[in-house]
Amino acid sequence: MFNWFNITLALIIGSIVLIVIKAVRQTKTVLDKALKDVDPTKRDELAKKLVQKIYTQDIDPSRFEDPVAEQTDWSPAKGGGSSFTTHKITKVSPYRIEFRASGGAKVFPMIFLLTGIGIVLGYSFFQFSHGTFSISLDTVAPLLFGIIFTAIGGGLFYYFTAPIVFDKKKASFWKGRKNPDKAFDNNAMKYFARLEEIYALQLVSENCRSDDNSYRSYELNLVLKDGKRINVVDHGNESKLREDARTLSRFIEKPVWDAIS
Repeated sequence: MFNWFNITLALIIGSIVLIVIKAVRQTKTVLDKALKDVDPTKRDELAKKLVQKIYTQDIDPSRFEDPVAEQTDWSPAKGGGSSFTTHKITKVSPYRIEFRASGGAKVFPMIFLLTGIGIVLGYSFFQFSHGTFSISLDTVAPLLFGIIFTAIGGGLFYYFTAPIVFDKKKASFWKGRKNPDKAFDNNAMKYFARLEEIYALQLVSENCRSDDNSYRSYELNLVLKDGKRINVVDHGNESKLREDARTLSRFIEKPVWDAIS
């Protein structure tokens, strides 16, 4: 049992390491070619722009004919993403809209959660029923494997189901389980903004890689009056995200800057 656990864990870790190494090598190859004859004092700035270009799309903010768009960052606000729809917009009342976890976003972590619980309970029952349970490496390893799966599933479920709220009565947006009414300082919250501070809604996309597959993930971000951004949702359904952005735009009466190619 312990050997099987070691092999599985090694394969998972090895796959992750290979993906990271492959991505780093591809990026380094492109950068080395582009920076070969560049002035050393300008390499850092140019390298940053090239990395953004490798993983994102080319965007000309001048097409939105707005000075705030010119000072806004058009690279992804949140790295990575999902290949499926993680959230859908829901009108709770005339004064409140929420982005809630989709069925897929709930089922996906539940697979990890139930698998982990099944391993822990099933293995424990088997050992106790045969009177062979003891504290040793051979018995602890499978239990630890199940606990890890349970923790991953629980963490993902907690993350996906966190509230994402636009509330006109409170004149606020917030993302997360911490209610802004109970926060000592709302401005210290990472995902919080007064509705009056929101200047526009931004749609951008990003190329993501998983093993040997690639997919695009699409972001909906808030652009504040000073050009700063706050991520709202990030998932793989382009048409659904655009539709939700239009619904949100009508609700808070702010324009949509659609930069999805």
